[in-house]
Amino acid sequence: MGAALALAERGRGRTAPNPNVGCVIVREDRVVGRGWTQVGGRPHAEAMALAEAGAKARGATACVTLEPCAHRSPRGPACSDLLIEAGITRVVAALGDPDARTAGQGFTRLEAAGIAVTRGVRANEARRSMAGFLTRQALGRPHVTLKLATSLDGCIAMADGSSRWITGPQARMHAHLERSRHDAILVGRGTYEVDAPRLDVRLPGLEARGPMRVLLSSTVQDVPGWTVIAAPHDIAMPPRVDHILVEGGAAVASAFLAADLVDRLLFYRAPILIGGGNPALRDIGLTDLSAAHGRWAIVDARQLGMDRLEVYERERNEA
Repeated sequence: MGAALALAERGRGRTAPNPNVGCVIVREDRVVGRGWTQVGGRPHAEAMALAEAGAKARGATACVTLEPCAHRSPRGPACSDLLIEAGITRVVAALGDPDARTAGQGFTRLEAAGIAVTRGVRANEARRSMAGFLTRQALGRPHVTLKLATSLDGCIAMADGSSRWITGPQARMHAHLERSRHDAILVGRGTYEVDAPRLDVRLPGLEARGPMRVLLSSTVQDVPGWTVIAAPHDIAMPPRVDHILVEGGAAVASAFLAADLVDRLLFYRAPILIGGGNPALRDIGLTDLSAAHGRWAIVDARQLGMDRLEVYERERNEA
């Protein structure tokens, strides 16, 4: 399952509206097939792995990060049917599929064909991997990651607005890796006008993975090469976007936090003090300090050169 999860990451930010799934087929303790959901959502991970395994799939075990789909589509057959036809004898899955077109029917179809099914293996990691798809299914919008790069005293720029560079090259490279894993990047009008950002991916081999550019503005209506939305809640509108990265300034960050639309927080902190600079956040609507507690859980922390990265997830009951 660890290998399947790693394969699933190859499709992250490239498969919407389908989930980024990974699949590994094992026979007699040897991997005979590997697959992950391809760009645009097809072929599915199981179809890719079965094609590689060929006849070796008969009698094998398929480890897959999401329940094999049960619905047939003009773009391809149901993966549960493919697994049955290939002679798979066991399926190990991390998560059930919340899509109403499958939602347990894939498991039921496999078991009815005599295939042993094991559920829930490394489920939390799979939820994190497919957070975009799962958030869209549960909340009807993309999964939102907010990126903040600050000094030790919480500034994102000097008082005159200059901010190149607060963090070092390793942190900036990691930020570009994050860009490559999202369908879209969003900034506000201020960042757009002052910085004229390209919002591309500047890592060797990943240049083609530049996400859709989204501009948040209530006054600008049409910008060539950009998708414009008027308010944070409009993020549900861009098509084929399940993972969105918010990179805008303090106003945009605060607006998304105030609307409680941030699911994941990337906090890059440089070992510098600015003093009197521009703060990372403005008012986010907090009226009681007690309400600030219990909302964020740290899930990762690492050193990136001289800078520190901390990753937090919003704790929600509904997702």
